[in-house]
Amino acid sequence: MTLMNDFNGAPIELHRIVAKPLYFGLISNVIIPMGLLMACFYHDKYYDIENKLGDFANPLFYVFLVMAATEGAFAFWWRGKLLEQPMVRSKETFQKDIMDGLIRASRPVFIIIASISMYGYLFYFLTGSFREAVFMVLFSFIVFQIVRPRLGGVNKFIERQYKMTQEGKFYVGDNLQSS
Repeated sequence: MTLMNDFNGAPIELHRIVAKPLYFGLISNVIIPMGLLMACFYHDKYYDIENKLGDFANPLFYVFLVMAATEGAFAFWWRGKLLEQPMVRSKETFQKDIMDGLIRASRPVFIIIASISMYGYLFYFLTGSFREAVFMVLFSFIVFQIVRPRLGGVNKFIERQYKMTQEGKFYVGDNLQSS
């Protein structure tokens, strides 16, 4: 079932619904991490950073890698849980509520994904190893690519929200309301 209209008969504009969360994700998970990585590259090219950790550098990298993988899996799981919740306040504001709900659910997940790249910057400034910083930024970008909103997924999300709205399940802050 592909919804073409909301409860008011207005056509559902998937591209408008996807745009705001996608732009937020691109800024927080691509532009800012790449800008910080460019700053690390500049710093690496003109300044030397000594390895402050010595032999502990490699084990720490693997600890950061496990933490990053855990955060990536958590972001994927949490996004699914957040998108299963009712996000529509009323039938009259269906499309606006969908847009607001998707950005509200996406922001914390995208922030968690962006934090993965922080492990790379931290590792760089502790060890002077730029390659591992690049790896962490690329890993966070890959997680973003897996989790980001896509038209097909958003269409299914809208269908679930439409069904919940028909069942009388509405968003009222942190509580579920049935009417």
